[in-house]
Amino acid sequence: MQFSGQNLPRWTVFLIDTALVMCSLFGAYMLRFEFRIPSSEVGPLVFAFPIYMIVRILSFLIGTTYAGIIRYTGTQDSVRILKVVWSGTLLMAVFNPLKYYLWDGSYFLPFSILVIDGLLASVFLIVFRLGVKMAYLELRNPRSEREKVVIYGAGEAGLITKRTLDRDAGTKYRVVAFLDDDPHKQGKRAEGIRIFHTDRMREVLEGKDIAHLIVSIQNPRPENRRRVISTALKYEVDVLNVPPVNRWINGQLSFRQIQKVRIEDLLGREVIKLENSLVEKSIKGKTILITGAAGSIGSGLARQVAKHRPGLLVALDQAESAIFELEHDLRSDFPDLNLEVVVGDIRRERRMDNLFSTYRPEMVFHAAAYKHVPLMESNPSEAVMTNVWGTRIVVDLSLEYEVDTFVMISTDKAVNPTNVMGGSKRIAELYCRSSSGRGKTRFVITRFGNVLGSNGSVIPLFKKQIENGGPVTVTDPEVTRYFMTIPEACSLVLEAGTMGKGGEIFVFDMGESVKIIDLAKQMIRLSGLRLNDDIRIKITGLRPGEKLYEELLATEENSLPTHHPQIKIAQVQGRPYEEVKEGLESLMEYVGRQDNDALVRKMKEMVPEFRSNNSEFSKFDVT
Repeated sequence: MQFSGQNLPRWTVFLIDTALVMCSLFGAYMLRFEFRIPSSEVGPLVFAFPIYMIVRILSFLIGTTYAGIIRYTGTQDSVRILKVVWSGTLLMAVFNPLKYYLWDGSYFLPFSILVIDGLLASVFLIVFRLGVKMAYLELRNPRSEREKVVIYGAGEAGLITKRTLDRDAGTKYRVVAFLDDDPHKQGKRAEGIRIFHTDRMREVLEGKDIAHLIVSIQNPRPENRRRVISTALKYEVDVLNVPPVNRWINGQLSFRQIQKVRIEDLLGREVIKLENSLVEKSIKGKTILITGAAGSIGSGLARQVAKHRPGLLVALDQAESAIFELEHDLRSDFPDLNLEVVVGDIRRERRMDNLFSTYRPEMVFHAAAYKHVPLMESNPSEAVMTNVWGTRIVVDLSLEYEVDTFVMISTDKAVNPTNVMGGSKRIAELYCRSSSGRGKTRFVITRFGNVLGSNGSVIPLFKKQIENGGPVTVTDPEVTRYFMTIPEACSLVLEAGTMGKGGEIFVFDMGESVKIIDLAKQMIRLSGLRLNDDIRIKITGLRPGEKLYEELLATEENSLPTHHPQIKIAQVQGRPYEEVKEGLESLMEYVGRQDNDALVRKMKEMVPEFRSNNSEFSKFDVT
């Protein structure tokens, strides 16, 4: 115990245990003989008592039952006490036939006494510890002062979470209810705590002054998780999350591992799972080149590729610090990985030619691109140089050096583009598709929405604004976006590289689009702050080139199914290679003259559906 800053000495615990087993022996006799011990039993008891105490004391010393910190008493301590008590009881039971047959024809202690004594000793020792533990907890943290906690998940993980809270007195938490999706658990109790179905969550939270909700279900349905978390946030309940079992320290959960939920947990749809065996087959032992490897998608791709044991992974990026950090992480996490880190710019043709001729990649994942919409609206020449011309260089070299598969990472902003960035990615798509069939290389395009947590995305921006006290800026209350996680995005790219035959544009079924203002509200609540009281949302107006709604398929596009129900192929009208090539050369003439007006006008000729939104280039829209 630790009422005054010190633990109860071991010798004190030992003496108390010794006194308790003395009481258990006396209690056994009282129960056995209905509280009237016959005089004939007194003599044998006086003889047996010293031997009994010697056995119990030796078992305590060998089993070190006195060594545990009582305030942390748990299941393992109780099991150890049971083993020590009953091993001593078994030893004394062995004395009985020995004394009876080899000595004086009487038993050491009656078998009934031994059984009752074993039961009483076990109960006395365990109850003593639990009583001290409960008294300590109550004195240290009175129930009235503890923060009320509801645990979502009444299974094994939920019970482990409760026990973790119970043993960590410093947390000042008290579990008052379990929530569970299983209707068969409704109304039952787990360790004395009532279980409610999640449909009754509002009843549990309403007026109960609940401080925290802990999500302890290991694999809940995403829509159930979102519903529970959203409801908790509406009641201003702080939401925490128990990590997966494989991340527990030495297989045990620590309170410090229980963290706030991530905004990814509110994605609200089934995580898309792909076929890893095909990916493994296509990557294992091959030379893989990733452009833009230091970016969010590129670095995620590099990590996933490394898991599939490539023969050589070539990571290319022009961002020196970021590619240095990626190299450090990859060499640390994958010590057997054959890795080459290259600092270079995809726009430098001679540098790229040297890279291809040196490493001879068999598979190229092209993730290098400029992606910030307002910034590219102000710098159209740079957008075209990187997103269009840089793509052409890598595509042409892939054909020249007979790369097996080329996978381009595109964006939903290339669909009916309203900005220079989206227009440049659409033209890059056109060049990739028109190059299909010109050589042995299979050209595949992947197109998806916003990636949660990627560099420059809205999530890190909101987090920074919340940490700085706000305001959180939203361009328009009606703006919606599709979201996916970085692992999902990278999985799509890898899967596309295995299933594409050439010329396809693969898109995800990304579920429902999310209102950005709702995302901002959720993040504020997840941070434990109150909207408008602690932090406010500021509407700033649409930025140049930004549109309210993103699309994954253009208006003239249809989609075809694939072997995976959540992956589709966009059917897009192709363009002749010579036509696209001529357009690219014209674009580069305007880039060389820094004539942004002529450049954007030519982009809109190549992509007639390109209509600028809230931009100075709206005057060049094709009518």
